Amino acid sequence: MKALLIYPEFPDTFWSFRYALKFIHRKASSPPLGLLTIAAMLPDGWEKRMVDMNVESLHDEHLRWADLVFVSAMSVQKESVNGVIARCKAAGVRIVAGGPLFTTEYEAFGAVDHLVLSEAEITLPRFLKDFANGDAGHFYTTDQWADIRQTPIPLWGLINKKHYASINIQYSRGCPFNCEFCDITLLCGRVPRTKDKDQIIRELESVYDSGFRGQVFFVDDNFIGNKKKLKEEILPAIIEWMERKRHPFTFNTQTSIELSDHKDLMEMMVKAGFDVVFIGIETPHDQSLVECSKFQNKNRDLLASVRNIQKSGLEVQGGFIVGFDNDPPTIFDTQIRFIQKSGVVTAMVGILIALPRTQLFERLKKEQRLLKETSGNNTDFATNFIPRMDYDLLINGYKKVLSTLYSPKHYYERVRTFLREYIPPGKKLFHVRCNYIGAFFRSIVLLGIIGKERFYYWRLLLWTIFSRPRLIPQAVTLSIYGYHFRKVFEKRLG
Repeated sequence: MKALLIYPEFPDTFWSFRYALKFIHRKASSPPLGLLTIAAMLPDGWEKRMVDMNVESLHDEHLRWADLVFVSAMSVQKESVNGVIARCKAAGVRIVAGGPLFTTEYEAFGAVDHLVLSEAEITLPRFLKDFANGDAGHFYTTDQWADIRQTPIPLWGLINKKHYASINIQYSRGCPFNCEFCDITLLCGRVPRTKDKDQIIRELESVYDSGFRGQVFFVDDNFIGNKKKLKEEILPAIIEWMERKRHPFTFNTQTSIELSDHKDLMEMMVKAGFDVVFIGIETPHDQSLVECSKFQNKNRDLLASVRNIQKSGLEVQGGFIVGFDNDPPTIFDTQIRFIQKSGVVTAMVGILIALPRTQLFERLKKEQRLLKETSGNNTDFATNFIPRMDYDLLINGYKKVLSTLYSPKHYYERVRTFLREYIPPGKKLFHVRCNYIGAFFRSIVLLGIIGKERFYYWRLLLWTIFSRPRLIPQAVTLSIYGYHFRKVFEKRLG
């Protein structure tokens, strides 16, 4: 049996980093962890090939070779997914589909031969058993949660790691919080399920043995969901392994803002090699936090929390949202002021959208406020429901936020705020960033000579050289990120 695993293309979005990746000659941020894990679950006797459409084209020869095509995707990849399905149908090859997009919107994909939904550790073996017996069904799902301690190591050999800026692994699934707009608890549950330390070390070893060196992204939706296990078991094991291997990786992940309350946990994460965390801050407006059940962010000084984390040696990337029912007309200026003061350089600001089957979606459906399907990209200049705020005011206010935050003046001011407050760990960061020397010289040409941001670029670089010389790699990296963000938003703003 010949299995072709296809990962559809991402559109040009905030998180694609498409323009930044060109500086380091990479084609995509990270490989499709889900499909690589699925490949490891398929029978050993099967032939397996991977086509990640973000790094290579899908050719007719690929489809002619395959007996089965496995497709997984997120909602933002929907347009590419539809194209893949059409090509598979035209080629007469059977399609097996799963992952977040198909699990939450399966009704829209009747053309798929086999929908293997929810968590593959449970549903894929059922499909494979039926398929082997010649009676595979159309629909496989479950209301149970998988024991991810049984999840196999991804088949890294199916990809060319030189195409990617980072490699993904997973420690946990699930989030203890229940934000109204989020689909994580729908897909992964509210009780964090974790892998054991030996399993994590084996996965790190597998990445190390593959020859990859650089950034490893823990894709957990809330890495600190089980703090006790992290502090007593997981982080000590990673620290020991990293020291023994002479720090071949840096790590980044996603956490909740309460990380700032745990100094010992932050210190351990930094010692283990973590240097970036993404946090859903959403909004500094308390009423909007209550509205979306983001209670973990309420009744705290969010600015102080961010600074506390960044002073620990962890750069904070932040998610922000406008368009809540309780947002006042002043929310756009409030968001701008907060983000500028916080020093959150990588600030993804989106318009609230109602993802299928979330609590927000169901509430708006009852209120008869839903308008249309969503692209899944919350940085589009649109939403899929009737907002309480005047629609034009919302869209124009959102455009103001983006055009302000990612203008060279405001962006480089934010970088400087971050570098001024950030306290790097004791180890030399350049050890893991030396392969980015070429990116530095390309940044001199594209940002320092050709780019309209050249004045701000040189001012930042000179300030960093004389004031925080250890942080030159961060200054250059964030300058390159800013180039990507501006290219994305200028393209949309026209």
